[in-house]
Amino acid sequence: MTRLLAAALLAALTGVASATAQTYPSRPITMVVPYAAGGPTDTIARIMAEKMRGSLGQTIIVENVTGAAGTIGVGKVARAAPDGYTISIGHWGTHVVNGAIYALQYDVLNDFEPVAMIATNPQIIVAKKAVPAKDLKELIAWLKANSATATQGTAGHGSGSHVSGVYLQKITGTSFQFVPYRGAGPAMQDLVAGQIDIMVDQAANSLPQVRAGTIKAYAVTDKMRLAAAPDIPTVDEAGVPGLHISIWHALWMPKGTPKDIIARLNAAVMDALADAGARQRLAELGQEIPPREQQSPQVLFAYHKAEIEKWWPIIKAANIKGE
Repeated sequence: MTRLLAAALLAALTGVASATAQTYPSRPITMVVPYAAGGPTDTIARIMAEKMRGSLGQTIIVENVTGAAGTIGVGKVARAAPDGYTISIGHWGTHVVNGAIYALQYDVLNDFEPVAMIATNPQIIVAKKAVPAKDLKELIAWLKANSATATQGTAGHGSGSHVSGVYLQKITGTSFQFVPYRGAGPAMQDLVAGQIDIMVDQAANSLPQVRAGTIKAYAVTDKMRLAAAPDIPTVDEAGVPGLHISIWHALWMPKGTPKDIIARLNAAVMDALADAGARQRLAELGQEIPPREQQSPQVLFAYHKAEIEKWWPIIKAANIKGE
């Protein structure tokens, strides 16, 4: 009799789970952006929210939860109920770098369920127009010859551009001074004005100035050339193989979110990334969309883990601390 009751209970629970999966989502979903409105992450979030709505049949509300280099917004998702109604959108900085420089109340890898990679945004090594170097090898030689005075602007201490600059120094054996700004925008303004010498900057931020001819571009920190700027060589082509840095964006949910819900959201992401309008808007931001077979939760988890294993030793060896 006990076995019969247990079997009946299991069947009932299975039926409830199946019904839940079939009815999800039954109300709006919140996508937490850990930065202010108007920035690259917020823009990508709104593109995805708009396109995912068609597949899910529910509105995705974008909520900007700012502060502490993105840790407040990401922490809110880590503490949220794992019911499928709270999504974290973040990137290399929020889900890799922050784990190495801050004492967080959550684990950037293991306290979340991966949903899908959205896009990658390689960096571009750029310089003010007055720098005489004609290519990347000449730029490295110039930096070595001017190590006492050369400067690199960053979007702030511990930012992606700061960590990228540390990696540039490590790979090339150069030495220069970092000049932190309150964001990539002000740093770019000073680069254009000639107040700083170089930046290792997101393509989305640098390309307008490169196209306008106000700064020089030397290389893309990726294995492939940018579709949005095919004339800029890769670091491998420019003579510094392995200097690969990318600010990638992805979606996560709180740990314990049911696998069927993760699968439903992953399918919505893949549909959104297959949409011609979304692809064009992301390309205009300098974003590279991964092939469909690389958009699975399993691929995101493996890539996320590999990025932590690559970058944490570099960040910790450079003694970069959060402010």
